[in-house]
Amino acid sequence: MRYERISPELFVRNRERLKSLLKPNSAVVLHGNDTYPTSADGTLPFKQASDLYYLTGVDQEETILLLVPDAYDAKDREILFVKETSELIAIWEGAKLTKEAATGVSGIGRVEWLGNFESHLHRLIPQVENIYLSTNEHLRAHVVVETRNARFIKECQARYPLHRYERLSPLMHRLRMVKDAEEIRVMQQACDITEAGFRRVLGFIQPEVGEWEIEAEYLHEFVRRGSRGFAYTPIIGSGKNACVLHYVENDQRCHDGELILMDVAAEYGGWNADMTRTVPVNGRFSKRQRDVYEAVLSVMRSANSLIYPGNKPAGYQSAVIELMERELVNLGLFTAKEAMAQGPDKPLVKKYFMHGTSHHLGLDVHDVAPPNQPFEEGMVLTIEPGIYIREEGLGIRLENNVVIGENGNFDLMANIPLEADDIESLMHG
Repeated sequence: MRYERISPELFVRNRERLKSLLKPNSAVVLHGNDTYPTSADGTLPFKQASDLYYLTGVDQEETILLLVPDAYDAKDREILFVKETSELIAIWEGAKLTKEAATGVSGIGRVEWLGNFESHLHRLIPQVENIYLSTNEHLRAHVVVETRNARFIKECQARYPLHRYERLSPLMHRLRMVKDAEEIRVMQQACDITEAGFRRVLGFIQPEVGEWEIEAEYLHEFVRRGSRGFAYTPIIGSGKNACVLHYVENDQRCHDGELILMDVAAEYGGWNADMTRTVPVNGRFSKRQRDVYEAVLSVMRSANSLIYPGNKPAGYQSAVIELMERELVNLGLFTAKEAMAQGPDKPLVKKYFMHGTSHHLGLDVHDVAPPNQPFEEGMVLTIEPGIYIREEGLGIRLENNVVIGENGNFDLMANIPLEADDIESLMHG
C-alpha cells in the first residue's frame, strides 16, 4: 500500500461531530467529485471532494454519503453508496471497492451500490424535514464547472420542493478547521516527506540548473516515499521569477548569484503540507540577500508568537504588517518618516509584502474555516511572510506549518532547515 492505513475511527468521529450540529429530522446528501475531462478521451487525475473524504475516507469516484440520523430504522441512519464493480471494470481500471472494503475504510456498516441510491433516497426523504446539501463556499473559490453536488441540488429541489434546505458547507468549515490527532499525524508525514525532498535538492542545486529539474527532484523524492506527488502546483522561481507570487512555469535556468524561491510540498493520504524555502543558487548568500533573508525570518518567528487561541486573523495580519514595516525600514526600502506618513492602508509595506501571512491547512491547501474565526487550539496554519524587491530581482519567502496549542504552537516543519547558516552548510556539505 502507498499510504499507511488511516484509522476508520477518524471518519466515524467526523460523522458523529457533524450529526451533533444538524437540526432534528434532517438528512445529509453529499456527493464525491466528478472525473473531469481534458480533450479527446483524456481525463484529469481524480481528486476526491474534501468534505466527502473527511466524512468517509473513500477516495473513489461516483461515491455518495447519505446520513439520516433520526431515521426510523437504525440501519438507514448511515448509508454509503459506491460504484458497483465488474470484471470489465477490473480489467480496464483495476479493482474498485467492494462493500466490505468500503466498510473497512469508512466505518460505515451499510454500503449499497450506486444504482440503488435513488430508491433509498425516495424512501427516506419523507422521514425528514430538512435536507443539507453542499456547495463550495470557500471565500476564494471561483467555480466555473458544475459539480455533482451542484447538479444534485437542482434535481433534489425539483423533486422535493416542500422540504427545508440547509447549507452543509458552514458546518463542514466549522468541523474541519480544528484537526483531529489522526489528521495531524498524517500531516506530519506529509511534512516529513517534504523535508526529504528539500534536503535532496539542497545537494542538487547549482548554477545553470533548470527550475524544472529541481521540480523533478522533488517529485521523485515525494513519490518514492509514498506521496501521490505535489500538494499543489509547485513554484520554483529563480531570480526575478521569485517576485511573481504564483509563478508556476518553472522553465528558466538558475544563474550564479541569484536566489531561488521554492514553494513546494507533498501530500500524504489526502492531507497536505505547504512549505516555502529560498536558497542561494551558488550556495552562498550575498550580504544583501542575507539581510533580507534574516528580515523575513525575524517576521516569521514573531508571527508565530501572535498565533494563539482567541486572537483573530485580521488583528494578527495587522500586527504582522507592523512588524514587516520595521524590517523594510531597516533594509532601506523607505524611511521611518515615509512609513509614518503612508496611512493605514500601508501601501509602502504592501509594495514589498502584498499577501496574507497565514492560511488554514488540511485536506485543502487553502483549507476551509469561517471568516475571521478566532484562532483555536488544534488548528493548523501556515506562517509565510515574504519580501519581494522587484527592482532588485530579489524575492524571499519562508513558510512553515504550525499546530496551535494552548501554551505554544507545535511546528510540523521544525526539522526542515531554515537558518541561513544551515542552508549554506548543507549546500556545501
